[in-house]
Amino acid sequence: MGDGGGGGLDVVVFPWLAFGHMIPYLELSKRLAARGHDVTFVSTPRNVSRLPPVPAGLSARLRFVSLPMPPVDGLPEGAQSTADVPPGNDELIKKACDGLAAPFAAFMADLVAAGGRKPDWIIIDFAYHWLPPIAAEHNVPCAVFLIVQAAAIAFLGPRWANAAHPRAPLDFTAPPRWFPPPSAMAYRRNEARWVVGAFRPNASGVSDIERMWRTIESCRFTIYRSCDEVEPGVLALLTDLFRRPAVPAGILLTPPPDLAAAATDDDDVDGGSSGDRAETLRWLDEQPPKSVIYVALGSEAPVTAKNLQELALGLELAGVRFLWALRKPAVGTLSHASAADADEFLPDGFEERTRGRGVVWTGWVPQVEVLAQAAVGAFLTHCGWGSTIESLVFGHPLVMLPFVVDQGLVARAMAERGVGVEVAREDDDEGSFGRHDVAAAVRRVMVEDERKVFGENARKMKEAVGDQRRQEQYFDELVELLHAGGGEINDEKYC
Repeated sequence: MGDGGGGGLDVVVFPWLAFGHMIPYLELSKRLAARGHDVTFVSTPRNVSRLPPVPAGLSARLRFVSLPMPPVDGLPEGAQSTADVPPGNDELIKKACDGLAAPFAAFMADLVAAGGRKPDWIIIDFAYHWLPPIAAEHNVPCAVFLIVQAAAIAFLGPRWANAAHPRAPLDFTAPPRWFPPPSAMAYRRNEARWVVGAFRPNASGVSDIERMWRTIESCRFTIYRSCDEVEPGVLALLTDLFRRPAVPAGILLTPPPDLAAAATDDDDVDGGSSGDRAETLRWLDEQPPKSVIYVALGSEAPVTAKNLQELALGLELAGVRFLWALRKPAVGTLSHASAADADEFLPDGFEERTRGRGVVWTGWVPQVEVLAQAAVGAFLTHCGWGSTIESLVFGHPLVMLPFVVDQGLVARAMAERGVGVEVAREDDDEGSFGRHDVAAAVRRVMVEDERKVFGENARKMKEAVGDQRRQEQYFDELVELLHAGGGEINDEKYC
């Protein structure tokens, strides 16, 4: 594997304090290190301790720096990531994140004062709008790496487009005026509440969209966990909209066997025991090919007890085999659900009635290993971008149950590509769904004749994203851009 051109770089990476961000940043770091570049991964002590291990061959080029997590009134003791607070309550994490500015400035000053090599680049997440000015004091350029669906960033749009075309809440239920027609990209009414909230200041004093705008505007270019095969034409649109190069890193899926130990945005951040892995995988080994639907709604989706009840009854009505990686709703402590907790959220008698064809597992589930099993025929997912990519890699059609952030837009895009269906919801502010909605969607993808169409479309996507040579080429081109200094910036604002 080449270094992508030129000599070795020295790169600092700093992800947002969420494991759905830290894991892709770690994969980006490992790929840089594997190409002969030195990488410093910055986070806080507890987050660094919970990351999966780095392959021994990369440890000499990949070091970890922990900045002290500043105390914030109302933030639980020991909370250092979004996994440590209830879903939707990450505003205090953002406030604490802003308190990392002084420690980061000290880290940079100490690095320079010690006579060490100054970084060639700092790659940052959306939250760190305060960092580029610190980097500029040392003449270090920044790039921003956004791990969500690229089309979601285009939907949110740049500052100039939002100024030219202001949107009221219901306007987010239609494609923005800067999207090329025809497009199905839009939020549902219940999802629009999240996106409207992203435009409003939160407890940190800064809105999420303002963070993103300031960060992108202060960086040389923007990196996306995407590629043209997954999102045709979107990166070119983003380059035009934001007047910055929009650069694909590829899908950044961790190759086996490293996957077995790695957590994803849908795994417990502390990993799991080999016994947990063996039990779920052994059960799958005993099931017929393509007979099981894997169910996982992530570790941080705002799922209610009512949602879980209806989902369970829908799986029962659908009559198919299932493996359900269940998380407690509204996790607000620093520990995760234990197997004993399942009965608290499931309908009375559910596990007895589905025994033999269904497994509910509240321990850690190795998601990518599960998706790689021959018994799995589909994935019922919240449409987190990482989970969606993992499903596409293995060619599984989707049953989609989105909740927040970019999940609704991911679901629209995947439905438009014909790789699955959404669970029907009420068109109201709550977006409620029932057991019959779940059962109907599951049966369309797993049982009825339509499943063949979804399966064929999913296989086509698998072929498109499974070209490892092309995926490596995307990353090599990214490294070449880092060597070249980041390309041209056009700050002209259009209206």
